[in-house]
Amino acid sequence: MPIESQPGIPITYVPARNTIFLSIASAYAEKLSITEIFIGVNQIDYSGYPDCRPEFVDSIQNTINLGTKVGVTGGSILINAPLINMSKGEIIRYGIELGIDYSRTVSCYQADSEGRACGKCDSCKFRKEGFKLAGIKDPTRYKN
Repeated sequence: MPIESQPGIPITYVPARNTIFLSIASAYAEKLSITEIFIGVNQIDYSGYPDCRPEFVDSIQNTINLGTKVGVTGGSILINAPLINMSKGEIIRYGIELGIDYSRTVSCYQADSEGRACGKCDSCKFRKEGFKLAGIKDPTRYKN
């Protein structure tokens, strides 16, 4: 897998990934009478994923409400994307406020079996920049 940024849709793109996640989540939510779904998509440091944009979230919410019993009988399922307009630095700071232990998280698409990140892919670059912008030491274990 290439590690350098390339224009257009990245090689790490998974077709309809968030459509699939939200379709399954909406079916489960409707069955359990849950009216809100949360998803952690982010468009600010957009890597080219079409399903990480506000337009996608609005569209899939509309589709879910048109295609579910709850939606056509007067109710609705709300899709919340609280991170969508945050910078990576803001997301890091928000996670710290929530008590997230970032040393136990991995963003890298090429992490090894021990969870060490490559430090070179787009996800690693965005993560490093997020910690830098947040003014917080990056606890990520990198291979090099």
